[in-house]
Amino acid sequence: MNKADIAIIGTGPGGVSAAITAAQRGKSVLLFGSAELSPKMAKAEKIMNYPGFPSVKGADLAAALKAHLKDMNISVTEDKVTQVYDMGGKFTLQGASSAMYDAEALIIATGVVPTKLYAGEKELLGAGVSYCATCDAPLHRGKPVAVIADSPEEEGEVKYLSEVAEHVYFFPLYKDKPDMGGNISVLAEIPKEISAPTFSSRLLKTDKGEYDVSCVFILRRAIAADQLLPQLATENGHIVVDRQMCTNVKGVFACGDITGRPYQYVKAAGEGNVAALSAVEYISQKNDK
Repeated sequence: MNKADIAIIGTGPGGVSAAITAAQRGKSVLLFGSAELSPKMAKAEKIMNYPGFPSVKGADLAAALKAHLKDMNISVTEDKVTQVYDMGGKFTLQGASSAMYDAEALIIATGVVPTKLYAGEKELLGAGVSYCATCDAPLHRGKPVAVIADSPEEEGEVKYLSEVAEHVYFFPLYKDKPDMGGNISVLAEIPKEISAPTFSSRLLKTDKGEYDVSCVFILRRAIAADQLLPQLATENGHIVVDRQMCTNVKGVFACGDITGRPYQYVKAAGEGNVAALSAVEYISQKNDK
């Protein structure tokens, strides 16, 4: 299903709580994230303040949340959302698979994404900088491209690009550099800046050289909220919300760590509940007009 009443990005306690509450209120839900939920939560040795679960291990809490989702028949869509478009009355989400999803309301529960943008990245996004290889590779067929990736999970996208592009300059930002072969150059360099010397070319500068390419693909495991939806108001890396978890964009709500401290699972779950109730009320008021 590529359409739902409410789309929720994030499978930590905030996103899971929002999905459960929305489903209980009779709304269809698209929950984006990992089927294993939050890797951060699963690694927690002990959580002391989650009501009803005294001194619970993170993995055990994650298992309980997964069981609750299963009981509610809520599945997780593992397609990574790379862009959100406000269509005026609904939202269209673009997945890394190139699939598109529609929702009446959106809840962002991504957690804090510690991402420092490259110089020129924000200005050239959509004009020679892309977060989605599957979506935009055909636009650069037969041309050289650069790929910056922060995890081995993105290597499949690099191989796909090599089938389309003339040459791929690959900058893996993780420890074990892969041996890709073919028309892929794996480079142990640190990207620094992206510029546009001409209308059709982009110059990627690293700590060791410069690469003239058609596009720079930046493939991160998570994308900062203001890159997903640029018109969102943020402050110090957090989405600005009111007590009802409403953002400055009508129909968009946020919960959990992405809204600011304290970074606590119990706080995230509570905010997820409030965000879902606000989204339900928003849809109801919109339909009444």
